Amino acid sequence: MFGVTGTRRLAIAFTALAASIVVNPAVGSAQSTSGVAAVVNRTPITTADVARRAAFLRLQRQKSDTKIAREQLIDEVLKRQEIARVKMSVSTEDVDRSFARFAASNKISTDQLTQMLGQAGVTAEHFKNYIAVQMSWPRLLNARYGSGGARMSGQELVTRMMERKEKPVTTEYFLKQIIFVVPAAKRNAIINKRKAEAEASRSKFPGCDQAKQFAATMMDVSVRDLGRVMAPNLPDNWKPLIEKAKNGTTGALVTERGVEFLAVCDQRQVSDDLAAEAVFRAEDLGKAEKSGEDPNSKKYLDELRAKAQIDLR
Repeated sequence: MFGVTGTRRLAIAFTALAASIVVNPAVGSAQSTSGVAAVVNRTPITTADVARRAAFLRLQRQKSDTKIAREQLIDEVLKRQEIARVKMSVSTEDVDRSFARFAASNKISTDQLTQMLGQAGVTAEHFKNYIAVQMSWPRLLNARYGSGGARMSGQELVTRMMERKEKPVTTEYFLKQIIFVVPAAKRNAIINKRKAEAEASRSKFPGCDQAKQFAATMMDVSVRDLGRVMAPNLPDNWKPLIEKAKNGTTGALVTERGVEFLAVCDQRQVSDDLAAEAVFRAEDLGKAEKSGEDPNSKKYLDELRAKAQIDLR
């Protein structure tokens, strides 16, 4: 599947941080130290890292001390290591765009935001690292517990539908993914050129039945059949593009693979058990994100902690 960014979850942290920065842009610099506070699977967490995270927690008006900050960073390192292992990280461009959107939403420039974070003792780099994990981690959860996870029982579906008093209806899409591949070593040099090529090719797209032949006429372009995808399962970064698709294709999006657009082969309204389950799962996820609790995230993280070598200093 093509991943989830987790922007809804990130927006909660953004809102809290924005209020804190605007009200109090100079909380005080984090102490600059170079000692080691913990080592997680050979990855060190420095005392400077802990000080920055403690400052970050204060900006969010959360309880903050050295122990809380260190534990949060241990969890973050475990997540980052797992994200790297399964190669599901968002791109640097995705993180930079989120950083820029946050600045724009607060009517400041990215340079001003960087300065404010520095004055608060957090630093832009620390914030961007946090953004990267917050955007990437839901991809792992979706891959492990989403459509491939445990199915709802028939009785559970019936109970939920009786509570709702009607069977949910949603849109089902049949999608193909057109990928203009960009090698990592050439990314900075050719990404803009590849994006222009992808956008230009959309008007010539002959339809899903001839997608592979179409890709074969161009250099380093591949096609993936994504099959049927329910609207509630659409990744956050693709959903608005799919809903606004014109002439059967979405706008192009820069990803970790290169530049991509989706072909909408077909779409229809469905109200079967699979549709009901997708709607109910999306509702449950929304409730979990709103409350800040995600049992699948905790379960996954507990497994990583159980296998990890964590040395506290």
